[in-house]
Amino acid sequence: MNKIYPEKLKIDDEVRIIAPSRSMKILSEEIKNIANQRFFDLGLKFSFGKHVYETDEFNSTTIESRIEDLHNAFADRNVKGIITVIGGFNSNQLLKYIDWDLIKNNPKIFVGFSDITALNNAIFTKTGLVTYSGPHYSMFGQKLYFDYTLDYFQKCLMTDSPFEVKPSSSWSDDEWYLDQNKRELISNQGCLVINEGESEGTILGANLCTFNLLQGTEYFPDLRDSILFLEDDYETAPHTFDRDLQSLIHLPDFNKVRGLVIGRFQKKSNVTDNLLIKIIKTKKELDNIPVIANVDFGHSDPKITFPIGGEVKIVVKKNNAMAKIFRH
Repeated sequence: MNKIYPEKLKIDDEVRIIAPSRSMKILSEEIKNIANQRFFDLGLKFSFGKHVYETDEFNSTTIESRIEDLHNAFADRNVKGIITVIGGFNSNQLLKYIDWDLIKNNPKIFVGFSDITALNNAIFTKTGLVTYSGPHYSMFGQKLYFDYTLDYFQKCLMTDSPFEVKPSSSWSDDEWYLDQNKRELISNQGCLVINEGESEGTILGANLCTFNLLQGTEYFPDLRDSILFLEDDYETAPHTFDRDLQSLIHLPDFNKVRGLVIGRFQKKSNVTDNLLIKIIKTKKELDNIPVIANVDFGHSDPKITFPIGGEVKIVVKKNNAMAKIFRH
């Protein structure tokens, strides 16, 4: 596959906010005001898709409306980046209706996480365009403790330089959107080393249960020479993460995967370090590849931005791990 790396964002560039999953209507005015100011502070112009406020019983809207906003964002030559409003449950409904040639011929930054994992990996698979797992527009509405997330957004999307992923000093798993001034920070103990080793490869994955929705379809990426970045939210549990991971391992080309990087689990998942180690160690297919966990991405905060289709090197040693994203 010929990869396409989109141009980086720069001062005065326009980003388009679209809602391929849940609607912007669920966001408070406070969140929107803070997010808008953050884009101003970055020197970025921003605009919104025509249908971002439409909503239905699923807090989403029609396939036709979401496709129109997606296509318009890629077709508009003034738009240099596309950022999703928030995650949800149904962005995979769009895949059959996407004009892949339109995207391939108008490459630009596309960023989101969680349910947007389906679009991130499908776009890369169908067009070769490198996309980005990173904060939604809604995340920019965090009043406090957003510096780490913002720093990695800029490192990945506003510069060409390789960057090393370093642990945050603290993290949170609170419902920050309910009370912006009441935040509960937890000291970060750093990455969890499970299997030592060193490897390079193409980053694929992100939200595991959403990534698995693509299995057996034309939208699932080639796993050869990949480093899988995987995470899941509070709705998972040790047994569901175990079987979802096992589902990937059963794929014919999983033996070509070169490494595994696992994002931090939310507390409600009850996936503890000891249980995670046990899950990984019971899978012999993982014995000979480096595996690290508790990395700053997923559904806790803060989070890095990383390229789906980009290149990474991981070096995992006892009590120490390094991931360097060198092409993004």
